[in-house]
Amino acid sequence: MSTGESGAADSGVIGIDEIMRALPHRYPFALLDRVIECVPGEHAAGLKNVTINEPFFQGHFPDAPIMPGVLILESLAQLSGILAIRTEVGRTREPSQKLYFAGIDDARFKRPVVPGDQLRLETTLQRSRRDIWRFSARASVDGKLAAEGILTCALKSA
Repeated sequence: MSTGESGAADSGVIGIDEIMRALPHRYPFALLDRVIECVPGEHAAGLKNVTINEPFFQGHFPDAPIMPGVLILESLAQLSGILAIRTEVGRTREPSQKLYFAGIDDARFKRPVVPGDQLRLETTLQRSRRDIWRFSARASVDGKLAAEGILTCALKSA
């Protein structure tokens, strides 16, 4: 297992450099700033700092900026991808395989996310069978639930 930006081996902390190596997402769709905990095969927690200069705030909504719910779910999917990648370390797989967001069940949005908020993202691996992964995920701000859902991802050849 590699080290986080802090240099602490096996701390579960993953900085932006390692996130960028692990995930194919780039601006403006890189929606995970830091992983603060990762226990392969179990769960992960991460952060997304929501700033006013995010491109989606120009149109959603100009007079009352709110982070779109689908992007909150995408942030959770990216964290789930990191958990899957960390869980897969040591398993045989093709280098061309990528983890794709395949579905969402029971999505609920409980409060708006606005500029200045810090999203705490949490995901728990429910199961993985063959190339299908299922996660229970939730996003909160200041300890208050903002969104939650069950995410399904599929490992497929590109």
